[in-house]
Amino acid sequence: METRDPPDLAQAIQAGERVALAQGITRVESGRPNDRAAAEQLVQALLPQAGRSFRYGITGIPGVGKSTFIEAFGLDLIERGHRVAVLAVDPSSSTSGGSILGDKTRMPRLAVHPAAFVRPTATGGALGGLARRTREAMILCEAAGYDRILIETVGVGQNELAVDRLADLTLLLLVSGTGDELQGIKRGIMETADVLVINKIDTAGTTALRSATADLQQAVHFLPAHRGRHPKVLAVSSLTGDGISALTDHVEELLNADRIAGTMEHGRRAQALAWMQDDLDRGLVELGREHADLRAALPRMESLVASGRMDPFQAVSALLELIRRGAEPLP
Repeated sequence: METRDPPDLAQAIQAGERVALAQGITRVESGRPNDRAAAEQLVQALLPQAGRSFRYGITGIPGVGKSTFIEAFGLDLIERGHRVAVLAVDPSSSTSGGSILGDKTRMPRLAVHPAAFVRPTATGGALGGLARRTREAMILCEAAGYDRILIETVGVGQNELAVDRLADLTLLLLVSGTGDELQGIKRGIMETADVLVINKIDTAGTTALRSATADLQQAVHFLPAHRGRHPKVLAVSSLTGDGISALTDHVEELLNADRIAGTMEHGRRAQALAWMQDDLDRGLVELGREHADLRAALPRMESLVASGRMDPFQAVSALLELIRRGAEPLP
């Protein structure tokens, strides 16, 4: 397939061409140096057309039913006249670097809907539950006319905080009867959740569900308010659809209120600064790895550390000094 230049690709994405959108996301996700400049040009061309959507972060432990929930939630949004893009992040193997990328198979109806776009992406080793270029992919989806962006995190646990630096609102999915109701008194992801969603209520007993809901409602008040409020606890069944419409009503009301109050705009300015800092950190790492003297010295330093003749702290200090001043590494 012929590779389009950034202006042509940007025009096709704005025209709503799904193939062009997929190609554009592939371009921005590429780790090849030759694609980096073209990807930056593409994102810059589309930035003025982005930012008009509501951005939802959806997180929770593995097995909580995030994909099934996203399908039910996404279809409900589509029924209300919205166009939905899903950026679903799958974990990468620490051994092979590969990913299953099976989210589309868990969203069969949403994946084929003409008003939806589902894109599975590998983390590529990035921490925090997101892929390295999720921000850029989100910009492209917004420029393509998708006004509801659903960002599904990888599902790694309580340190999955990066989604709050992308989303306007974060939904934390929990399951009754698995101890999740106790997570409300813990720090981490609970502090950045705007809505707590107890999923799979079709499998939970009435007594257990009421107890879990009450425990969470009480527990969240021990946490600091996020975006000026404590999260509401709602219960849904992604399989039967029970509670999904009420949840959509609630979260849409929250975001409309945030937009009117200016809270959303303030949050996005902070997110833009975080984007700049993240890209700066990544760029500095790449710049350091490209440093000729460091690349020449690195194999020897690795050998010294591996053999126990130098501790890691000395090695890092010496390599940084090599970049900083051009000094010789420690023997």
